Amino acid sequence: MLEAIRASKIETKFYQASTSELFGGTPPPQSEVSPFMPKSPYAAAKLYSYWVVRNYREAYGLHATNGILFNHESPRRGETFVTRKISLGAARIKLGLQSKLYLGNLDAIRDWGYAPEYVESMWLMLQQDEPEDYVVATGIGATVRDFCKAAFSHLDLDYKDYVVSENRYTRPTEVDSLIGDSSKIERMLGWKAKTHWEEIARIMINSDYETLR
Repeated sequence: MLEAIRASKIETKFYQASTSELFGGTPPPQSEVSPFMPKSPYAAAKLYSYWVVRNYREAYGLHATNGILFNHESPRRGETFVTRKISLGAARIKLGLQSKLYLGNLDAIRDWGYAPEYVESMWLMLQQDEPEDYVVATGIGATVRDFCKAAFSHLDLDYKDYVVSENRYTRPTEVDSLIGDSSKIERMLGWKAKTHWEEIARIMINSDYETLR
């Protein structure tokens, strides 16, 4: 796509959906200047995309931006992602549709933001005259266990009675902690996360519970 833009010379603004997984084993907080240490094939492939975007921007002057977005969640999140597994599982348990929820590492720390706000940040990046790379995050970390506790307690349940951690759901190279530093986008574009993980858990639980009910 970048080569097509370069060759055609059609005026284009290009956005690359990058990921916090680029940082992998880098200790938090992670910002635009933190070293990349990908710990999965997915992250390694996304790192290639990141550098190709920068290469085309610097070599050919393309308006090409990397948005390094940390985890962003909503009721539309796919059912295989951990936050949606939790919200859907808790709702199903509350309604008597299942008895247990099986997860992997409950101590992994993530920086969860609200997807609609993150889409706004992507839009803002593409309104700028000059392209830049931006980390988008809340700056607040929580464990998978914390998210479970918030989700289940919203339905008056104790997650300890239902959540089971099993090794078959853990990653071979676990990413222990991802917490972003989004001070650059706040300073340059005026964007700042308004909704944090506990409220996101409530939004997702309410949606799944009402849909299933």
